[in-house]
Amino acid sequence: MKTKIQPKYYPEAKVSCASCGNEWTTGSTVPEIRTEVCSNCHPFYTGQQARILDREGQVDRFYKRLQVRQDIVAEKKAASESKTSPERPVAELKLSTKAVAALARADINTVGDVLAKLEGGEKALLEVEGFGRKSLIDLKKQLRQMGYQLPAAAEEIEI
Repeated sequence: MKTKIQPKYYPEAKVSCASCGNEWTTGSTVPEIRTEVCSNCHPFYTGQQARILDREGQVDRFYKRLQVRQDIVAEKKAASESKTSPERPVAELKLSTKAVAALARADINTVGDVLAKLEGGEKALLEVEGFGRKSLIDLKKQLRQMGYQLPAAAEEIEI
């Protein structure tokens, strides 16, 4: 056997727990040992398995990620609600210039005005001078794509 290759043995090595402060002695190759959790405070040994151990801030990082996710979901919800706002101008609906001008002459400037007019059915909008069947089809298509709920009267096809 080779000499001087074995580590030094400490028969009275001091072990201390960082969580509960418990200390005891044991034999080791290191004079002092520090543990994060010992048998006195570990949930498995104490029966408190519901207790959360925070190692290196993992719980805090989890809650930060959870908060960021909740913020993103709230922003998306607010954006989708503003997307379907009845105060949105008709000009943002990507209709033809002629159709937008015809609606403006009839004092229909917002999506809320259009939806109110559609309550009376398609015929109510077709009575607007300069607003035809093609413009109505394009208008309804854009409203559906943007997430607006059309009135039941507007769904009935009138010839």
